[in-house]
Amino acid sequence: MELSSKITDSEWEVMRVVWTLNEATSNDIIDVLEKKKDWKPATTKTFIGRLVKKGILETKKQGKRYIYSAKISEDESIRNNLDDFFDNICDKDRGKTIANMISKSTLSHDDIALLKRVIENKEKDAVDEIPCNCVPGQCKCKHNCSNHHQKMC
Repeated sequence: MELSSKITDSEWEVMRVVWTLNEATSNDIIDVLEKKKDWKPATTKTFIGRLVKKGILETKKQGKRYIYSAKISEDESIRNNLDDFFDNICDKDRGKTIANMISKSTLSHDDIALLKRVIENKEKDAVDEIPCNCVPGQCKCKHNCSNHHQKMC
């Protein structure tokens, strides 16, 4: 599913509640987030409204209340965000970025076993060098190009 807009950090907080509860009223969301954020109920309702407008939250009326549910799963949303993030960095920096993410994360033994399996599978397709996908001036790989107007060095 293609999102109409990116999810902001504040909207992500709302979505985490909806993903956890599967269906939630605005009061359910407000009750959870008031423990974490210093938001007034109107602030939370504003974020809910934005998510509905973006097509990320679905609304159904139940009596006088509205029930909200996610139109995209948390896993899919995380994958979309990661894809967007990696689309915006140099291909040559992806491995270092992933290593940095792993080194800063607290991992279980199961997580580490999973990562080892993924690395073993990736090793079969590994290449000697990753080509840079940036244009000159976008990363340090090509900072020595003599003609900055070239599309690629």
